[in-house]
Amino acid sequence: MDSIIVRGGVPLHGQIPIAGAKNACLALMPATLLSEEPLTLTNAPRLSDIATMKTLLESLGAEVTAMAGGRVLAMSSHGLTTTRADYDIVRKMRASNLVLGPLLAREHHAVVSLPGGCAIGARPMDIHIDALTHLGAEIELRDGYLHAVAKGGLRGARVPLRFASVGATENTLMAATLARGTTVIENAAREPEIVDLAHCLRRMGARIEGEGTATITVEGVDRLNGATHPVVTDRIELGTYMLAPVIAGGEVECLGGRIDLVAAFVEKLHEAGVEVEETATGLIVRQNGTRPRAVDVVTEPFPGFPTDLQAQMMAMLCTAEGVSVLEERIFENRFMHAPELMRMGARIEVHGGTACVTGVERLRGAPVMATDLRASVSLILAGLAAEGETVVSRVYHLDRGYEELEKKLSAVGAQVERVRAS
Repeated sequence: MDSIIVRGGVPLHGQIPIAGAKNACLALMPATLLSEEPLTLTNAPRLSDIATMKTLLESLGAEVTAMAGGRVLAMSSHGLTTTRADYDIVRKMRASNLVLGPLLAREHHAVVSLPGGCAIGARPMDIHIDALTHLGAEIELRDGYLHAVAKGGLRGARVPLRFASVGATENTLMAATLARGTTVIENAAREPEIVDLAHCLRRMGARIEGEGTATITVEGVDRLNGATHPVVTDRIELGTYMLAPVIAGGEVECLGGRIDLVAAFVEKLHEAGVEVEETATGLIVRQNGTRPRAVDVVTEPFPGFPTDLQAQMMAMLCTAEGVSVLEERIFENRFMHAPELMRMGARIEVHGGTACVTGVERLRGAPVMATDLRASVSLILAGLAAEGETVVSRVYHLDRGYEELEKKLSAVGAQVERVRAS
């Protein structure tokens, strides 16, 4: 397996371009299943998860062509050959479950394996199942597969989500576009990725109101058209690279960054004493030679602090002045990076869903092991602040969510290199 070596203690200066959002693109790609006409996505990220979704769509009979070095995805689902999403593909990635709603909406039946992904908690499918059942689907779990049928097609309905699940909101939103009548999704997720999906579906002819709020209303239509849509900026990659100069020192501009995508995160940076400036081309982050201050963090659904930035924030707080408390309210088992940070000299105590971090002046380089996507990058960020050399193993997780990470960090002065497995 590949490893990444980080040599810390070097301030960062320059610009880092932020890619299109992985989580947005993974929801936008299955939207092609809703129409026989072409859907083209621009500003697509070049990641292994995107390649997995491409493979899954192609297994259903869709055509997916990557152009412009992978930045443009041209898709067509005019001739689907099956509505079965097999385990061998679906097990690799949680977002594979997002083909369920579109297939039910268009074909009125689907067989979809239970999904896989990072080991950061159960993330059950029951919210998805309950939502689609409200729309008239009959869903049964047999042998690890969801067998779903919508006799006569889906019907619009009131759909109350017991939790503001992003994936369940996306599945329901896509399914509702072709359902007969009006669907009202209550307690809908409000993330920018939901808003981006709604904008794309509207370009395809869907009738949607309320995206970005807790109540989304969808008037079903008979068919959707083709469209071209740009993928929104990746707010998690943005937040990750915004932390790099905070941890290592220096000043970095994150090109394409917008404060509205990461407002709660930026609020915590300000609280920690970090300067963030919005420019015509992105966001500039400065840390002028002083240690950041300790802050308390509670992860919440958008517009709260993102769970996908919790691990990276912990890495920064390991060298902050004072004691910080991080409370994880979205996923269980999401402090698996803490023991690895402690190998680097961090002082962390974990009690259930809460971690207490006492900042130290300096971390020490050490061999560490990545446990999931965000934990991987948190260890690399910590390495930027550490004395000596940090070797991060099992970095295959990284390629699911960060494209050209070593190149982007090296371009602003970081000493980061990948060692390929022999």
